[in-house]
Amino acid sequence: MEGSPGEGGRPVPAGSGAPRARLSAPAGGPGSAEALAALGAMGRRLLWLLPVYLAGVALYLGWRGRRRSKEQSLRAAGLVLGDEEAAVSATALGRSLGQSQSQLPAWVSFPDVEKAEWLNKILAQAWPFFGQYMEKLLVENIAPSIRASNTHLQTFTFSKIDMGEKPLRVIGVKVHTGLNKKQILLDLNISYAGDVQIDVEVKKFFCKAGVKGMQLHGMLRVILEPLIGNVPIVGALTMFFIRRPTLDINWTGMTNLLDIPGLSSLSDTMIMDSIASFLVLPNRLLIPLVPDLHEAAQLRSPIPRGIVRVYLMEAKDLQSKDKYIKGMIEGKSDPYAVVRVGTQVFTSKVIDENLNPKWNEMYEFIVHEVPGQELEVELFDKDPDQDDFLGRMKLDFGEVMQARVLEEWFPLQDGGRARVHLRLEWHTLMSDTSKLDQVLQWNKTLSTKPEPPSAAILVVYLDRAQELPVSQYFLSLQLKKSSKEPNPMVQLSVHDVTRESKVVYNTVSPIWDDAFRFFLQDPTAEDIDIQVKDDNRQTTLGSLTIHLSRLLNADDLTLDQWFQLENSGPNSRIYMKVVMRILYLDAPEVCIKTRPCPPGQLDVIESANLGSSVDQPPRPTKASPDAEFGTESVIRIHLLEAENLIAKDNFMGGMIKGKSDPYVKVRLGGQKFRSRVIKEDLNPRWSEIYEVVVSDIPGQEVEFDLYDKDVDKDDFLGRCKIPLRQVLSSKFVDEWLPLEDVKSGRLHVKLECLPPTYSAAELEQVLIVNSLIQTPKSEELSSALLSVFLDRAADLPVSGALNPMSCFLALFLPEVSSQTADPVWDEAFSFLIKKPHAESLELQVKDDGHVLGSLSLPLTQLLVAEGLVLDQWFQLNNASPTTQILMRVQLGLLVSQHSGVEAFHAVMGEDNEESSLKGSETELYIQEDGDSRSMQELRQRMPHANSNLELSDSPLGQLHLTVWYNIDARKLIAIIHACRYWLEKQNDIPDPYVSLILLPDKSRVTKRKTAVRKKTLNPEFNEKFEWDLTLEEAQRRKLEAYIKNSISFMSRGEPIGKVHIDLSQKDLTQGAAQW
Repeated sequence: MEGSPGEGGRPVPAGSGAPRARLSAPAGGPGSAEALAALGAMGRRLLWLLPVYLAGVALYLGWRGRRRSKEQSLRAAGLVLGDEEAAVSATALGRSLGQSQSQLPAWVSFPDVEKAEWLNKILAQAWPFFGQYMEKLLVENIAPSIRASNTHLQTFTFSKIDMGEKPLRVIGVKVHTGLNKKQILLDLNISYAGDVQIDVEVKKFFCKAGVKGMQLHGMLRVILEPLIGNVPIVGALTMFFIRRPTLDINWTGMTNLLDIPGLSSLSDTMIMDSIASFLVLPNRLLIPLVPDLHEAAQLRSPIPRGIVRVYLMEAKDLQSKDKYIKGMIEGKSDPYAVVRVGTQVFTSKVIDENLNPKWNEMYEFIVHEVPGQELEVELFDKDPDQDDFLGRMKLDFGEVMQARVLEEWFPLQDGGRARVHLRLEWHTLMSDTSKLDQVLQWNKTLSTKPEPPSAAILVVYLDRAQELPVSQYFLSLQLKKSSKEPNPMVQLSVHDVTRESKVVYNTVSPIWDDAFRFFLQDPTAEDIDIQVKDDNRQTTLGSLTIHLSRLLNADDLTLDQWFQLENSGPNSRIYMKVVMRILYLDAPEVCIKTRPCPPGQLDVIESANLGSSVDQPPRPTKASPDAEFGTESVIRIHLLEAENLIAKDNFMGGMIKGKSDPYVKVRLGGQKFRSRVIKEDLNPRWSEIYEVVVSDIPGQEVEFDLYDKDVDKDDFLGRCKIPLRQVLSSKFVDEWLPLEDVKSGRLHVKLECLPPTYSAAELEQVLIVNSLIQTPKSEELSSALLSVFLDRAADLPVSGALNPMSCFLALFLPEVSSQTADPVWDEAFSFLIKKPHAESLELQVKDDGHVLGSLSLPLTQLLVAEGLVLDQWFQLNNASPTTQILMRVQLGLLVSQHSGVEAFHAVMGEDNEESSLKGSETELYIQEDGDSRSMQELRQRMPHANSNLELSDSPLGQLHLTVWYNIDARKLIAIIHACRYWLEKQNDIPDPYVSLILLPDKSRVTKRKTAVRKKTLNPEFNEKFEWDLTLEEAQRRKLEAYIKNSISFMSRGEPIGKVHIDLSQKDLTQGAAQW
């Protein structure tokens, strides 16, 4: 069996299948051996095919790899075609993060963006030396500044500085040509994902923190300017990011760092925002390449290219983000917009529950680089926790500069079908005043919010100062500090905007080399206030005020000189360059043109030349105002009190917490008011009243900003606002408004809408109510609104050199540029009137300072006119008999329905009606002082307030007075109006006065008396008296009014009679005048 041949005559090797054959032979016989031999032969054939199979698998894997590579390349190419910039950035990021191969195919190229591999090699070679420079910069410059900035950081040090081995990479370079022949402009697409490690330590607080890894991606603009004719050809390098770069910092120990006192209010997000903003326009890094570069300040802060005025009007089809009952019920959104240009950011108001909001807000942005800078508008849904994103849009300002005025509906990215409506205007900066009057006139026609439009921009280059005085604070500490010199800084203020320079330490001749920009609403009337202070903001080293009207007469609207400091040393001065530029919108659709001539005027002139007067149109007899004339209302704002304000005044470095000195800024309709300062009170009471004439323009708001008054910069205490439409619709609002953007506090205000009433019978009531609610801290309240529509003039004297007409004094009119004796103004004006019976409208028409005519119209003529309106031609004084002016003048009385004072005419009307129907009489009791036990009863039918009634049936007479409790001011008020009486048997006419006593106290504190009226039986006093009482206490009192005759200066008055009023029997909250 061992030597038996297998299948095919081949011997079976020992140890392969023979043993199994031997064991199975007894059971299977010869057939089993043949089957095994067949299987062995098949296995050997399969082994011969194995190389072929492996080769096929290898070919398939290679084909599939190439296929996938081609698909990736095609996808990358499609991405490039759709968004080249995003594709390049993604590829660059992949390289910087260590990916081995690019996804871009070799045939993809960008004609305007060039690769800079040579520059990357230079950066890689120089990176270690850059690390050495950064270490020196941080240790020698940055660390001392940080230690000096905060008393808690005096032990701050850098314990480790390692810039890592991964250098900055430049992905692409784009060169802009043809923009300016004196500069070279480059855009570098940079990407940095480095292994930087910087550790800091504050030993005083045993705090360690640092940075371990950082990423920075963005577009860096490099400007080579100025180009000079000497080596090195380029005078300086200026670098900045046009748009905010993507910055990601891996912090270590940030929680420990933020636990340090003085830093607890910060967050890592705020720190990263500050760092990113520092790299973005208008901040620039200037590297001079030549010594004594005179243009350094201008290069660091150049004059802007222009100003873009952005009108955020409305949006449509926003997404609904508010869900209820776990998404089962779909609500709406509360949208607001964030409008951003670099570091300039504005946030609009929130429109509640509206998918088609209307904001109608205007913002002004300074534009430095075109092309490059972009407008970015992001919409969000306001939520209590995290606001939801609704979409964004971006627009390069190059399009706006080219179009001058661009108004479109812009689609929102990632916002579905949503769109936003914007109007953008490019305002050119002019270096002369030829268009200033035109700009100011145009701005007055605009009603914008949240701020009125600007007419000019002011750029201040703060260079240096010399021989500042040594601070007295440092003199007192000479034994403790080796330095005797101050740490000067500068505060610059224009209107209510204040900016601060950096601090220069230990010198009396600091060099700041800084620049500041301010918007000006009216450069003819504004000033810039400059305060040079020590670092603690308490010691003033010098001051200076520059009237900006000086710039209007300077060459190129520029002052470049030394300025002598006031309240300083004899030789203390400061060097500045102050530049003004006028904002001018050079666009046909909004160019300010004079009103066209009235229809037919040209025909009249031509006909006159022909000697015909038939074609001259008839002169109108009435003025023709538009439908909006006389529709204004007056908003009366009662600023009452606040509660739970934040304490901002701290002492001894915050160890002792003080209070605040709050005041309020109120804004409405372009007008601003400022309350008085309440010293050291977190629950202040102002009780002040302001009045504003408003029109029903959508989107207006009444805004309240609260501040804590400080020596240097006032601290913010919160803000709140009320939509004007709410006040106009409800006519009265009395609310406690929670303060926004602060932890606590609320403000109590009342707002009343006073639509004009055209009835002279209301005048006495208005005057009485105003006298009652008038607060000592506010101006006299207005009782009427005067509306004037100036249509045209006729037959004005014309000379050969007649200049444009303008109105003087009480009214301001636009110029009429044509030389004409019949100018057409077609303008309306409104005035708040306090005493219509004593005031008059004064008007003058002037031609280049020469008075062509004047008019004085007493308002008493309107009080007797039908409907309180005069619409006619008025003869001008100091002119020819035919010189007239056509205007419509109407007077509307401001009747308060929510003052808390009972309507005077209503009381009178009700009593008269009762008298006529029931025959009853009104009874007032006047008691003679001579006999307190006998009370004589005076019965007299109540007369009308204006009637002249003789008291034939009365033995004594009547006293006209008002008693009222002002809940807002918490005061009891009594007004003595007049007396009508007298004893017929009295021979001498008395000198009466009224003495008031608030019982049961008869002390000097409760006594009041009027002035003496000489020789009269019907004296009129109209005097107001107040007592500081609570309402409950006032209702427990009794008021006695004694009518006395003044005999001599040294003696007490002779009593005539008295009126006794039990205040518990009267509704003091509804004041009413009674006889």
